[in-house]
Amino acid sequence: MLLSTTVISAAAVSIGRAATTGTPPRGTKAASAHPAVASRASSQNVSSGSRRTIIDSAARNEDIAVSARRRAHGTMISVGATAIARSVPGTNPLKVLSQQPGVMFQSDDPQGVDTWSTQIYMHGFLQNQISTTLDDIPLGELAYRNYNGLSPIQAISSENVERLDVSTGAGAESVASTNNLGGSIEYHSSDPKALRGATIAQTFGSNNLFHTFVRLDSGELNHTGTKFYVSYMRNNTDKWKGGGNQFFQQVNAKLVQPVGQDSKISAFFDFSQYMQYNYQDYSLDIWKHGGKYIDNYYNGQASGYLASYAAALGNYPSSLNGITDKADAAYYDGASASTDVFGGLKGDFRLTERLRWKTSIYGHGEKQYNTWSNPFYSSPNGAPMFEQVKEPSIQRFGILSSVQYDVAHNHLEAGVWYENNKFDSTMYGYEQPLVVNGVIQGTPINTLGNFNKLTPFMQLFGQTINTNTFTAFVQDTYNPLPNVALHFGFKSLLNTSRAGDGYYNTAYYGAGAEAAGTLTTARAFLPHISGDWHFLTHHELYFDVAENVHAYPLGQFKTVASPFAVTQAAFDFARSSLKPESDWAFAVGYRYSDHFMDATLHAYHTNFYNRLQQITSGSIVNPVSTVLNVGDITMNGVDAGLTMRLMRGLSLYNSVSWNHSTYDSNITTQGTTYYSRGQQVIAYPRFMYKSSLSYEYGNFDAHIDASYMSKRNLSYVGDAKVPAYWLADFGMRYRFGGLGKYNHALNFVRNLEFDFNIYNLTNQTYVSTMGENGFPLSGDMQTFLLGAPRQFFGSVKAEF
Repeated sequence: MLLSTTVISAAAVSIGRAATTGTPPRGTKAASAHPAVASRASSQNVSSGSRRTIIDSAARNEDIAVSARRRAHGTMISVGATAIARSVPGTNPLKVLSQQPGVMFQSDDPQGVDTWSTQIYMHGFLQNQISTTLDDIPLGELAYRNYNGLSPIQAISSENVERLDVSTGAGAESVASTNNLGGSIEYHSSDPKALRGATIAQTFGSNNLFHTFVRLDSGELNHTGTKFYVSYMRNNTDKWKGGGNQFFQQVNAKLVQPVGQDSKISAFFDFSQYMQYNYQDYSLDIWKHGGKYIDNYYNGQASGYLASYAAALGNYPSSLNGITDKADAAYYDGASASTDVFGGLKGDFRLTERLRWKTSIYGHGEKQYNTWSNPFYSSPNGAPMFEQVKEPSIQRFGILSSVQYDVAHNHLEAGVWYENNKFDSTMYGYEQPLVVNGVIQGTPINTLGNFNKLTPFMQLFGQTINTNTFTAFVQDTYNPLPNVALHFGFKSLLNTSRAGDGYYNTAYYGAGAEAAGTLTTARAFLPHISGDWHFLTHHELYFDVAENVHAYPLGQFKTVASPFAVTQAAFDFARSSLKPESDWAFAVGYRYSDHFMDATLHAYHTNFYNRLQQITSGSIVNPVSTVLNVGDITMNGVDAGLTMRLMRGLSLYNSVSWNHSTYDSNITTQGTTYYSRGQQVIAYPRFMYKSSLSYEYGNFDAHIDASYMSKRNLSYVGDAKVPAYWLADFGMRYRFGGLGKYNHALNFVRNLEFDFNIYNLTNQTYVSTMGENGFPLSGDMQTFLLGAPRQFFGSVKAEF
């Protein structure tokens, strides 16, 4: 199997330089640039069953590498721990990935950890159409309202991520998922260190940010090499506008037990808990007439409740003057809370010189509370609002198993995956206190409190959905010549979800019922073909073709583009037109790499069939929601990137991305036709530009990154758009190394490091996340969030 990697300095796009033992530091010569030598090195790697990209994680310059390995992923971008460490500690690794062409990450907070707002697109595909795993274990749909997994930031602390292997094209048939229409993101956790030690890091920042990370490594405990680590992360910050804070804590642990010379058993455990006040959603009207600091009334004091109480009675503050929908512009509060326990056990065994077997078992439990105050329905005591609380939970378990076999010029692999997932979706109403003569008669509900100690006065809905998933894959990578790799594989998928008859509150919603029934997605043959040719010394060509399918998504009532998240009447109306989303994805590319520059050109075409979208109108606390097949989409795009190493330690990166993704047909609903044909898809820009200038001298390095996003469609017909924007970030770091060289008594400190970062350097006001409440067919809607203003961060890290 052919493998080549290269470094992208300053978080740039890499161009596939061949190497035998790892990527050399910037400005040095690779061990060999000849493709034949590279292929021999990678063949040895493959024969041992390793799926890792060749990465020298010790090299400080190693930020992002691109692997041309042709097993299943097409062109793979590997984002390493060093690249993640360049950002503010605790930053979502997906934000680091977004420095790549064709990738867009959005969040209303600078670290990208507000789960309500985090959103990533790759080449026009939204996050729930991109598969995500951690150490091969599926993380389900990469979205806020995940029904079959959890967000990667809840699964692993960013400091414990060794790398991300990312396919921005056709994805990989070997990845355990039901939704990889637009690629795959594979997280890999770092192993425990061979030497006993500890890492302690503290970050301070704007809005009283405190981020703490502590990790203890056991080192090798015995002659067999047993080792483990335990870490604790705590992130707490005030919101940059409005009241409340965003708190997040996490415990990770990993144990590795080597078996023989080239086998091991490993176990990973994660406990995470977040409790976050959310920012209020915006519309173009709210932004234009209210400015960027409109938010919910909650401020931790009685005055916040009194203001929201008055607003629920129709007495609005002057800050909302000019806003058309004052009732929805601000509520008393809104928050997200979740507790997750997640883990798995993995065996990776080399059975013979040519045969390797891997098996993982895993489990995951989650309990969520998603809350907001509803000013459109009274509490039983007469208060003009109540606390509306979604209380979903997830219980899932699964097993993965695969075998790899090398024979002649072939690397063969086959595997299976099974998962059972129980998703409970419920929502309750809790009474808020009265106000009499300006005095609160009781205590307002703590939206991040313990609802188990409270008794709801009504249930709004409740449903249980059980899903069984089975997939199988077979693939072969064939090397007819040392510098040519050809890949063929296919995946089979069977996914069945059964939604039982749930509870539906007719007094609140009106006559009807919540959708119930069975939906099955079955595809016996989903092919994937790719090829890679290293011709001459610095040149490479590749292609990638695959068919993919997305099993019917699930979700809470009226919240997502799921056929089950609507009324029975809406489900029955749409059912005849419902088909699982699918696509054919095609990509071709060229790379050039030498010691002075890296250049890449990537072109792609996708035919996207049966796209399901949530169509909403009305109040965001109780919208009129329909899930429709909005037809097919034709997508064409080109990415181009160039990294120039101008002098030793100084590099400049630039990339441009053009995406033309348009609807193939108009949308007709309830007798009205909306002319969406030919319009750019919602929320994704047609043009992106990214640039980075980095400099490194000795133990000091600094970088400045800039990006441009063109305007994006807010509505399907394109009559409402959000404006384009520029965004720039700055960072610098100094590493003292071991302190023993300064004072022998400080020998126990292996490294001391200081970092300083500025987010949104020019203090731009811009639209970040879009569509968290769905999208309108036409016109404005309260369904986007504003990005954070300029923020400052300082960090200190010590390793012992």
